Amino acid sequence: MNELEREIRRTFADAGVHGRLHAVPLGGPSREVGVDPDEPVVMASVYKVPLLVAFCRAVDAGGLDPRERVTVDPAERTAGPSGLSVMRDPVTLSWRDLASSMITVSDNTAADVVLRRVGLAAVHEVLQDLDLAHTRVQGGTADVHRTLVADTATADTAAAFRALTSNDAAPSVRAYDPALDSATTARDMTRLLAAIWGDRAASPRRCAFARDLLGAQVWSHRLRSGFPPVGVRVAGKTGTLGAVRNEVGVVEFDGERPVAVAVFTRAARAEAVLPRADAVIGQAARLAVTDLRSGRL
Repeated sequence: MNELEREIRRTFADAGVHGRLHAVPLGGPSREVGVDPDEPVVMASVYKVPLLVAFCRAVDAGGLDPRERVTVDPAERTAGPSGLSVMRDPVTLSWRDLASSMITVSDNTAADVVLRRVGLAAVHEVLQDLDLAHTRVQGGTADVHRTLVADTATADTAAAFRALTSNDAAPSVRAYDPALDSATTARDMTRLLAAIWGDRAASPRRCAFARDLLGAQVWSHRLRSGFPPVGVRVAGKTGTLGAVRNEVGVVEFDGERPVAVAVFTRAARAEAVLPRADAVIGQAARLAVTDLRSGRL
């Protein structure tokens, strides 16, 4: 273990989380930074990135018109804090706007509607084609919520999440176990980002669309928080589930090669609001990216 890895591990420990990380410059041979980069981790909403690629491929193949209008009824709604998940009335929008909401605000309802349209088999095909051998997507957010309700023996999703964020009696749930739920590794996710940034995940036009959406993510309290507000662009996708806080993304300083970073954490405490657990994702990413930039990317 080198000094950088020890420093990143100390940073995770100081924030009260168990963390895994992988960072690698894109666009050519290079060094990499890793902290248990091949250890299986729970994806949470990070699964929406391979789902986005499956959506892009469906558009490329002509099987899905991104401008086609679709109406989402409240009865189809998946619980969540953003997007269509908080709407009370039917909403009509295009497929590509559903994909936009799925990524930019991590809209759970939009993601489940898109998943039903493109199919889980298409997501599995993405994983196979891009050699993401350690990544498994078992379903959408609604599927995770059903297991949470069952595992916490509660009446509904809201009650399940209250149980999940209690420090008095933390429940044992499948959603926390990468052997039982959708899972990946930090290295697999930087490989996926490299395929998107290298126009290999789908057509160049659709990869550009995916990059635009990831660059428009509204959440700045994790990966983005570790970097200066000017002179650097950060694109990413968060994932949150109780004590699990993740983000995968790409950091690009002006005039330098972009760096793909994947950070997965699980906090020792269960509270829904733990600012240090959010901020450590940016702090750990900054340590990794700074080291890689020292080689003049």
